[in-house]
Amino acid sequence: MSVDPLLQLLSQKARYSHKEIADILQLDEKLVSEKVAAWEKDATILGYHAVIDHEQAGCTRVGAFIEVKLTPERGGGFDRLAMRIARFEQVEACYLTSGGYDLMVTVEGSSLREVARFVSEKLSTIDGVLSTATHFRLKAYKEHGFLFEQEEPEGRLVVSP
Repeated sequence: MSVDPLLQLLSQKARYSHKEIADILQLDEKLVSEKVAAWEKDATILGYHAVIDHEQAGCTRVGAFIEVKLTPERGGGFDRLAMRIARFEQVEACYLTSGGYDLMVTVEGSSLREVARFVSEKLSTIDGVLSTATHFRLKAYKEHGFLFEQEEPEGRLVVSP
């Protein structure tokens, strides 16, 4: 099943007014308002956010991606442990993944030390967490479908002997 065009449009730009959405999708404005209200009520739409270029905004927060290997629980698999990890305030996102690890967790902190402390004192001490591998975010090029525009050099670089 494909994503409803209205949801797709909201995920691309949540600041569209209901009238703008109705015009773009050729729908009745009242219908758009009712659908959005229903999705907010039933938690189909969980929230709205701006995509921020943290470097441009002067933000010095440190981001990291943490691979987590877990021991699945009998009768519950990974769900209980994943939800426990997701509830930490440092955790921005938590995904069940395929491949060499079970969860991909994204975290933010005020420093490398704060992120390391979270991993060593909170995350890795949870029963069922077998191992972690932390990768620090150095630079963002694209996030939530938005490119962080970088000036590209014009033409080829000059090569001199």
